[in-house]
Amino acid sequence: MHLAHLKEALLSSYRSHGGINHLDGVNLPSQASVNQLAADCMHLLFPGYFEEPALTAGELPQLVDRLLVQIDRRLVAEVEKCLRFSQEAEPATRARELTTTFLARFPDLRAIIKTDVDAAFAGDPAARSVEEIILAYPCVLAISLQRLAHVLYGMKVPLLPRMITEYAHERTGCDIHPGAQLGTHFFIDHGTGVVIGETATVGRNVKLYQGVTLGAKSFEVDNEGKPIKGVKRHPDIGDDVTIYAHATILGGDTRVGAHSIIGSNVWLMKSVPDESVAYFKGDNLVIRSRRKKESLVGNTGELVPGHDWEI
Repeated sequence: MHLAHLKEALLSSYRSHGGINHLDGVNLPSQASVNQLAADCMHLLFPGYFEEPALTAGELPQLVDRLLVQIDRRLVAEVEKCLRFSQEAEPATRARELTTTFLARFPDLRAIIKTDVDAAFAGDPAARSVEEIILAYPCVLAISLQRLAHVLYGMKVPLLPRMITEYAHERTGCDIHPGAQLGTHFFIDHGTGVVIGETATVGRNVKLYQGVTLGAKSFEVDNEGKPIKGVKRHPDIGDDVTIYAHATILGGDTRVGAHSIIGSNVWLMKSVPDESVAYFKGDNLVIRSRRKKESLVGNTGELVPGHDWEI
C-alpha cells in the first residue's frame, strides 16, 4: 500500500476507533519520564549501587542534592498531569504539596526496604552478600518500587502509581499492584510470574516463590455488568507464611493464617487457620496442622488427630 493511502487508512481508523486515541485532551504522564523517575528513585534509595563510578561518602551529599532536584522537578510535573487528567482543582498547587509529602517519606521507606533486603539475604542460601541481593535480585526492584507507588496510591494520585509498578513488572516479571499492602521483611524468591492484586494484604516475614498468584476469585458487577471498583477481592496472608512456586490463592474472604506453609501448585479458595500446611497428596488437597500430626477436617476447621483432610 502506498504511504499516502496508508495515511488515509490510519486517519480513518482514528476516527472510527477513537477509544484508543488521546487527542485534544489533557497532557498525560510520559511513560519515558515515569521510567526515569523510577530509576532515579532507586538511586536515591540505594546510593552507590547503581552509579557507574564508585561513590565516596564525601560525594554523597552532592549526589543526594542532584537526585532530589531531578526527582522533585519530574514528579511535580507528572503528578500535575495526573491530577489534570482526574480534573482535580488547582492541580499545580496540589502536585507541589503531594510531591513534598512523598519525598519526606523516603527515610522511613528506606528503613522498611532494608528489612526486605535482610529477608532476601536470610531466606536464600545461594546469596553470598547483601550487594548481590541489591544488584541482582529482581525482588529488590519490584518490592521497592511498589512501596513507593503504594504511598502515591494512598495519596489518591491517579495513573502514576500503576505506571511505576508496571515499570518494575516489565523489568522483573513481578506484577504487584500499588494498592497491595505489604508487611516488613518481604521476600520474593526468583520472582518471575508473581501476581499480587490490589486489595491483597501480606503480613510480616512472608516469603513467596515464582509464579505465586494472590488474585481475585470473582468480580462483583453492577446493573450493566461492569466490575464494581474498590471492593475487597484479593486474599490476606498472615505473618511468617511461606508460599511455594505456582500456588494460586484467590478471593477477598480467603485468609492464610500465620506461620502457615502453602505447597507448590496448590489452588486455594478457602481460608486456612494459623500454623497450617497445604499440599497435594495425589490429586487431593491436604491441609494439615503444623502443631501436631493433625489435619483440618471440613469447613469448621476441626482438628482430628491422625486424619488428613483431602478435598
